[in-house]
Amino acid sequence: MSCHQHVVFEGLPAVGKSETLELLARTYPHKVRVLPELVKEIVLRSGLDLFRDREALTRAIIDALPERAAAIRDLTNQGFLCLEESHLGVHLAYAKALGDQGFVEAYSAIENALPSPDAFVRLDIPLPLSVDRQAARGTPAFDVYEDRLTAMLANLDRWHANRLTNLVTIAADRSAHLVLADVESALGLEYQPHQSTFSDTFDVLLLLGRPASGKSEFIDFMERCPTSERAASHHIAPFDVVDDFPILWQLFEDDDLWEDLGKGRLYSKRCNGNYAITDRDLWPFLIRKINQSVSPILTDPRGLQGRSIIVEFSRGGSTGYVDAFAELSDEILSRAAILYVSVSFEESWRRNIARYDEADKGGILTHSVPREEMEKSYGIDDWHEIAPDGLGTLNVRGFELPYVTMPNEPESKDFAVLGPRYREALEPLFRAWSNH
Repeated sequence: MSCHQHVVFEGLPAVGKSETLELLARTYPHKVRVLPELVKEIVLRSGLDLFRDREALTRAIIDALPERAAAIRDLTNQGFLCLEESHLGVHLAYAKALGDQGFVEAYSAIENALPSPDAFVRLDIPLPLSVDRQAARGTPAFDVYEDRLTAMLANLDRWHANRLTNLVTIAADRSAHLVLADVESALGLEYQPHQSTFSDTFDVLLLLGRPASGKSEFIDFMERCPTSERAASHHIAPFDVVDDFPILWQLFEDDDLWEDLGKGRLYSKRCNGNYAITDRDLWPFLIRKINQSVSPILTDPRGLQGRSIIVEFSRGGSTGYVDAFAELSDEILSRAAILYVSVSFEESWRRNIARYDEADKGGILTHSVPREEMEKSYGIDDWHEIAPDGLGTLNVRGFELPYVTMPNEPESKDFAVLGPRYREALEPLFRAWSNH
């Protein structure tokens, strides 16, 4: 099946379709995309009873078909192998077994609403094993018993025979690794062991954006993401983070010590239980501290040795980023790409307040920029002025830096939302960076 783009999996309940497809998606992130079972997704989303609400379910299925058809075409047009769990032929077979004449009559009008798969893969187990596994998984709302399963299978076999489908049957009552090996072979998938060179990863990623725009969440996601998956999907090798905020925070605390000694504060003032900067020369100073931290790594003859560096900072004002880039070293500029995490000022302020834990307001991990400082330092920034396109390049002292602006609203903590959001930004950025 190596030439196919759209393959549908079928099988008795609890045969392992979802688990098999999820594992394939994780193992082949550059080749495979999975669409969940449409009927089950509708039942869960709409709160329908699979067996009692058949008329409403039919209407919901018909309403969902255009979106599912578009999703299949989008994935195949991008060159992915689209693996779909179950299909309407299975639902028709169940409808006949359940006496659901409404869907049976509607089926002829909707059969061709979805793209025709190139092939079908049936994971096959004995009927009693399906019943036993259903009882063990504890989801009675979806349980189907042996008499109805027998009728469903007979109907499904006739459906395939009448349409002369390309059906591959794989015995699934075996050890999981044997089943998976046969599935991979049927789909023409061959796993390539992970290479430790991380050649398709960024050297330096400048992570920019307003305070509380989502930069810390980005780093947290990447730290939690498995190394090989992160390198494959997001082009970030094992990485070091260079962030100027801890340097700034240390200066605030140094000011506290000077103040306790009866001396004047050097860089900051106290403001609403936190700090505000009084010496604007701190901004170029912080960039030079970044240069100082990164330089030994980039100038080492051994190079990054399969690592990436994420450089994180925020700048505001009419020339904030222009001024910051002017201070960056040649070593950084020659190897960097830029990810700007974009939120509005008001959204930045809302998140800034939300993350501020009053009970631990002295801690760096719960830092909050005071409103006065936010408006003064970050009320405006010059990013969209110097980088007007979503994807492009910036010229800094003759160095071309690819950039991407990633909208990060609405806020989400859900990795299932963040993963695709980050991947959609980083994939074209990496292509631009590696081509450059």
